[in-house]
Amino acid sequence: MNATGSPAKAPDACWQLAAGGHSQLIILHYNHSGRLTGRASPGDGGLGVLRGLFVAMSCLVVLENLLVLMAIVTRMRSRRWVYYCLVNITLSDLLTGLAYLVNVLLSGARTFHLAPAHWFLREGVLFMALAASTFSLLFTAGERFATMVRPVAESGGTKRGRVLGFIGLCWLLAALLGLLPLLGWNCVCSFARCSSLLPLYSKAYILFCVVIFACILATITVLYGAIFRVVRANGQKASRPPCRRKARRLLNTVLMILVAFVVCWGPLFGLLLADIFGSNLWAQEYLRGMDWILALAVLNSAVNPLIYSFRSREVCRAVLGFLCCGCLRLGLRGPGDCLARAVEAHSGASTTDSSLRPRDSFRGSRPLSFRMREPLTSISSVRSV
Repeated sequence: MNATGSPAKAPDACWQLAAGGHSQLIILHYNHSGRLTGRASPGDGGLGVLRGLFVAMSCLVVLENLLVLMAIVTRMRSRRWVYYCLVNITLSDLLTGLAYLVNVLLSGARTFHLAPAHWFLREGVLFMALAASTFSLLFTAGERFATMVRPVAESGGTKRGRVLGFIGLCWLLAALLGLLPLLGWNCVCSFARCSSLLPLYSKAYILFCVVIFACILATITVLYGAIFRVVRANGQKASRPPCRRKARRLLNTVLMILVAFVVCWGPLFGLLLADIFGSNLWAQEYLRGMDWILALAVLNSAVNPLIYSFRSREVCRAVLGFLCCGCLRLGLRGPGDCLARAVEAHSGASTTDSSLRPRDSFRGSRPLSFRMREPLTSISSVRSV
């Protein structure tokens, strides 16, 4: 089907397809945007290996975040605000991996068998998951700023209720942002307003998303910049080496967060801006790069658990304990060997923390546990001020 047919008939045919929810509407938009240029057919299978790599990457994201989520829920005793922030980040990143896996499996030839509503759901759920992940990073940065830079005296119940309320708001806003095209903010049969990279999405909607994500990035940078200055000043004033090591550890964590966010999300921002303000010819030329750039943004959901979880000593102990319990139940190794490997892995991963100290004895069939040496007051295990 050619989208450049007669001006009188093409719009009428398009609206008929839209009213009936026919999959031919997707082919019409893809053809108009140039997405079908150079393909022998909509089912061209030239990206089989590439799609396999993306499926493997999404499975890695899912398994990594599922491991961290199970460890946090089952092994961590603390129920402070940081616990809910970690669960929220991990859950949003887990959803991102699942949404990207579904997106990849429904791409290629399957794209042109989807109804328009299903196409909007396929892309919208991924947008929602990415938005939830970035909103979670913003909320965590805000809570760390409030805890470490501008502490306010409040009861534990009040703090917990406020944190849960903001987490619910993050998910509500993310769902609304992802489903806006399905609710009507799209460019169906209005080809002049359509994106070349996402042919049924309006350029105005994509610009709206880019502005929101850019504001989130700027806000996160400002918040962590303020934390960076405070921690650096406290580290310089501290006379004891342990305090200085904690300050340096937090500074490294802050830098890792910012660098990972910019590296993973920056190329996607640039590509979307070029799609909005560039021409269709440019989009057709660099269209293949979108797959890798979107995968890089999703990869941020694999980096987040490494930074937010394994940089925390308590969460690291929880993950190692969870893995050791799994090994013991499966009979893969003895208790002594399991504990020795856990201690070696933890001592190698962090030079600022002492090695894991298992309990002196095991009673009956009680699960493996580790001694909690100090409560976790921030994601980097630095005490709040």
